[in-house]
Amino acid sequence: MIGFLKGSLLQKQPPFLLLDVNGVGYELEAPMSTFYDLPAELEPVSLYVHLVVREDAQLLYGFSDQGQRELFRSLLKINGVGPRVGLAILSTLSTTEFVTCIQNEDAATLTRVPGIGKKTAERMIIDMRDRIVGFDIADALPGEPATLTGVDNPVQDAIGALIALGYKPVEASRAVDAIKDQSEKRDDLIRNALQFLSKR
Repeated sequence: MIGFLKGSLLQKQPPFLLLDVNGVGYELEAPMSTFYDLPAELEPVSLYVHLVVREDAQLLYGFSDQGQRELFRSLLKINGVGPRVGLAILSTLSTTEFVTCIQNEDAATLTRVPGIGKKTAERMIIDMRDRIVGFDIADALPGEPATLTGVDNPVQDAIGALIALGYKPVEASRAVDAIKDQSEKRDDLIRNALQFLSKR
């Protein structure tokens, strides 16, 4: 099992990134909470990794710290929550916000995450009650977005990232359009759009 990768960041296009590790290119998917912590392209980076093996593919998921990865692994154990929904949760809610939702039995906030309906949210609250005790949430909030290079159309990139995270094209476009005057950087657009969507 691959648990950790250290190399050069070749490309980043949320939710995908490409990592060069001694001449071997590893393609990973990552939540936006990890993308906010990434360095500029071609800079060194270290990521904790979770490997998912399916009949038709071997998929790698990258995280900037062990806490994100452990929460992701715990989410995968819940019936109805796959990797795509796990990434959407970590992209929409910080670990602190997620733990607070579980503690307060706040299913309404959880259902704002794409792919989570009322029944899944209620099941998640029940299944995660005991598991969140071990999570260290002191430093859970995402860091500042990294400086991006070579981005031609940050608005379209942001919309594409939201769609890849599970939002409908209309929802993604509306959210980005609502906050696009706040920043011209892709990561800022994605983060602000996710906050906009989570407060609807």
